[in-house]
Amino acid sequence: MSKISKLFKGSSSASSSSSSRSKHHRPRGGPSPQEAIHRLRETEEMLTKKQEYLEKRIEQEITIAKKNGTKNKRAALQALKRKKRLEQQLTQIDGTLSTIEFQREALENSHSNTEVLKNMGFAAKAMKQVHENMDLDKIDDLMQDITEQQDVAQEISEAISRPFGETFDEDELLAELAELEQEELEDSMKSMGGLPSVPSSKLPSARPSQRATTKKRVEDDDDMRMLASWAT
Repeated sequence: MSKISKLFKGSSSASSSSSSRSKHHRPRGGPSPQEAIHRLRETEEMLTKKQEYLEKRIEQEITIAKKNGTKNKRAALQALKRKKRLEQQLTQIDGTLSTIEFQREALENSHSNTEVLKNMGFAAKAMKQVHENMDLDKIDDLMQDITEQQDVAQEISEAISRPFGETFDEDELLAELAELEQEELEDSMKSMGGLPSVPSSKLPSARPSQRATTKKRVEDDDDMRMLASWAT
């Protein structure tokens, strides 16, 4: 008996024995989602191990074909035939694994959705129970009371912040202050004697004879400085 047949025989016998035991101990209503997912994962692991085994066998057959390619053509052809059969089995296992993975993922999603819906229903019941103890009329009355109390608190704050005693117009006070400052400025100018008066008549201008004398004197000074510079 080959190793492959032993492997299949052992797995089939184990699965049959486990299925027979589960038939005796499983409750009515079918397997649970967790149990089905666990079984599918076990099947995936078994097929993955078989994939690895077939890949090693294919490599061995390729090695045998290469070794006997020139020496023993018949042995090489037999090795290639075995390789083809192993590759066919490997292709079938790949397809089976894809189907099992799809089934497992669909089952996991269904189980997750079931749990989500169950929890949402539980939360809805709890919310309904909470709302049963609430009266909408009482809530409206409570909100009105809160609004009224807020208005009262605002009025109290405005009353507390309002200044006590008489109130005055600030513009009038500023105008009165400006008048006082003007009076103080006028008094200080009077105490200093006031500003000097500006003469009404024109100042006498220099006569022509005086202007000529002054011009002559300047010219003489320039000539003397020139002569001094030549002498040195």
